[in-house]
Amino acid sequence: MNAGLDGRPAPLELRRLTVSYGARPVVWDVDARFPAGALSAVVGPNGAGKSTLLKAALGLIPSDAGQALIDGRPVRGALDRVAYVPQRDAIDWDFPITVREVVEMGRYARTGWIRRVARTDRALVEECLARVGMSEYASRQIGQLSGGQRQRVFIARALAQQAPVMMMDEPFAGVDARTEASILTLLRELRDEGRSVIVVHHDLGTVRAAFDWVLLLNVRAVAAGPVAEVLTPEILRRAYGGGAVDLDPGEATWAG
Repeated sequence: MNAGLDGRPAPLELRRLTVSYGARPVVWDVDARFPAGALSAVVGPNGAGKSTLLKAALGLIPSDAGQALIDGRPVRGALDRVAYVPQRDAIDWDFPITVREVVEMGRYARTGWIRRVARTDRALVEECLARVGMSEYASRQIGQLSGGQRQRVFIARALAQQAPVMMMDEPFAGVDARTEASILTLLRELRDEGRSVIVVHHDLGTVRAAFDWVLLLNVRAVAAGPVAEVLTPEILRRAYGGGAVDLDPGEATWAG
C-alpha cells in the first residue's frame, strides 16, 4: 500500500488512466495522487474530461488503460471506502421515492437491500438529514424538491455511507449562492473530521478560496498540487489556452 507522508494511503490514485469515446481520447495518460484528509478539486475547461475521469476512476465507465486505486486498493475491492455524489442530471427525479428513502439507500451496502433498516441506521439517516438541513422534507417525494434541496439529499445519502472518501461531480451546479456556501461549509467540516473529499468543479475562484489541493485537467493532467502552486496565471494559460485571467492574488476566473 502506497502511503503518504502522514501514513495514510491516497484516497484516490490514478496511474496512467486513459479513457476514450470511440476514437476520441477524453482522458489521456493521467497520473495523480490526491492527498488524504484534504478538500481537493478537479478543474479544467469544458470538455476537459473531468466528470469522465471521476466515473472511470470509480469503474462506472470503462477505461482503455491505466488503473485507479482507492485508499491504496484496486477500485473493485474498495468501493465500500468511497461515497459518490453524481451530477443531478444523471438521476431520475420522477422515481416515486421519498427524501428519507433516498438517504436510507446509503445504508444498503451494510444492511443489504432486503432487510429492513435497523433502528441505529434510521437514527443515522435522521442525523444526516439534519446535517444538510433537510429533516422537514423527509417525507417529500424527491421530484418535488428544488435543485439545491435535491443536491442536499444526495449529499446526505453519501454521508449515510460513512465512507472515508467522498467524491462529488459538480455539486454546485444549478444551486444558489446560499446553498453553495452551506455545502462548502459542510465539506470543510468533513475534511476537518478526517475525511478526504474530491470535487469536480468549474469555478476557479471558489477553488482558490476554499480548496486545499487541485488537479488541473485538459484531457491530460496539466498540473497537480496545492491550490496556490497550481492556479497561477502561467499554468492556467497552459490549461485554458490563454483565457484564464488572474484578477488579483486572491482570485482567478475564466474569460474565454
